[in-house]
Amino acid sequence: MAIHLITGDDESLVLGATGEMVRTLVGDDDRTLMVDDFDSDEYELRAVVDAAQTPPFLTDKRVVVARGVGRFDEDAVTVILGYLADPLPTTELVLVAGRGRMPKVLTDALKKAGAAIVESNPPSRARERTGWFEEQIEAAGLKLDPAAAQLLTTWLGEDAGRLQGILDTLRATYGEGRVLHSADIAPFLGDAGGVPPWDLTDAIDRGDTTAALQLLQRMMRAGERHPLQVMAILHGHYGKLLALDGADARDEAGAAAAMGIKPGFPARKALEQYRRMGGGAVQKAIALLAQADLDLRGAKEWPEELVMEVVVARLSRLVAPNRTAGRR
Repeated sequence: MAIHLITGDDESLVLGATGEMVRTLVGDDDRTLMVDDFDSDEYELRAVVDAAQTPPFLTDKRVVVARGVGRFDEDAVTVILGYLADPLPTTELVLVAGRGRMPKVLTDALKKAGAAIVESNPPSRARERTGWFEEQIEAAGLKLDPAAAQLLTTWLGEDAGRLQGILDTLRATYGEGRVLHSADIAPFLGDAGGVPPWDLTDAIDRGDTTAALQLLQRMMRAGERHPLQVMAILHGHYGKLLALDGADARDEAGAAAAMGIKPGFPARKALEQYRRMGGGAVQKAIALLAQADLDLRGAKEWPEELVMEVVVARLSRLVAPNRTAGRR
């Protein structure tokens, strides 16, 4: 049998992954005979170990689920380390990390035991994230045309925890088998979800002011990022570009050395953006951010959202539409 670890930041996604795991392990057998599920704030790991060490009754295996193990400290997890070193062959042990960081001694023991890790968070890369959404849609028995799938992916953004509820509603409304279009799913999407930071900086970098302002609002509202958090993202982004100013970086390796990072896509992307903007525009961006910092702290009697909208709009206009990559 095996040991499983389910991780993730979104409670609904973790819950869904755990439910799917248990359904897969139980299959067509009797859940009431097979599953011991520890799901309270009061259970102790000793009870989990006792259940895991108990042979199955009237079934060929036992499934033991322990939720929220991230709440246990190093002393509390000691009791389970011995079991992980010599697990019962007839037990499928499912540990759900939940909130909190598991002690290193436990993560090391799980790794040594060859635990199968299920990461419930969707991928961060746009292409992989799109593929993840498509897998969830297919698993729900639904068919969305490419435009509808893209709408769903971009609309939810970082708020992937809402996906299962939307898919359940769509299945209940339309059934399975019908190909759904954007107009079919739009009424069920609700408010737009938050977006990852690079969506905002990418929109600014390409000079798309309208998209940048829309993404800014999603970050601060649905994403619940404070304006100062957004400012930190922008400072980090333009700080990397400023490191290239005067560095005479001619390739990815040179850019990485100037920014103090490893060669790779981020270094190459930053170099291309610096060349599009030029040193003068990068310095102007730093000046705009410095003024926005002061404005957020009361230099102007503007609402915080207005300060952020103004600086993002101004930053996006520093990229001239007719500039091409390679021009310095």
